[in-house]
Amino acid sequence: MRVTEENVVQQIKLKNEESITFLVDTYGGLMNAIVRKYLTGNQQDIEECFSDVLVAIWYHIESFNPEKNEFKQWIAAIAKYRSIDYVRKSEKARKHRAAFEFDESKLCRKDIRESVPDIGSLLKELNDTERAVLKSYYVEGISSKEIANQFEVKESWVHNKLSRGRKRLRTILLKGEV
Repeated sequence: MRVTEENVVQQIKLKNEESITFLVDTYGGLMNAIVRKYLTGNQQDIEECFSDVLVAIWYHIESFNPEKNEFKQWIAAIAKYRSIDYVRKSEKARKHRAAFEFDESKLCRKDIRESVPDIGSLLKELNDTERAVLKSYYVEGISSKEIANQFEVKESWVHNKLSRGRKRLRTILLKGEV
């Protein structure tokens, strides 16, 4: 069935995919303008938010009430609030990144030496196998293939141990357990 202004809501409720094309053609400019008003800069975020607006319309069409407002207003409200959600999300991510950024100007060399734990004490926190694999690979420079031969295991096992060991060391360093 052909999608028109009069039956677009019904067609979306029937999950007619042509209604998405109609939405983009008819209301795409409005939705894009609203999204761009709130999300400036990153084109990828703008496109992702625009897609989320279309998905929200598709899945929440049942909440549209023609007695409360027009379809165009309802779409505009969805675009506005999805955009605001994206702004909040990116702001939260930016604050999270800023909390972990390293500021070199605040530390002098002496402070760095005092705050960085000894490698030996860090490695003691690992189990014997992880310690041996990490030492062989990073300290002694032995290839993962040779380590696999030493332990008589697959090379993927060595990579797994390296990955888990790094992850555990990262956790220890971030928590400051050493």
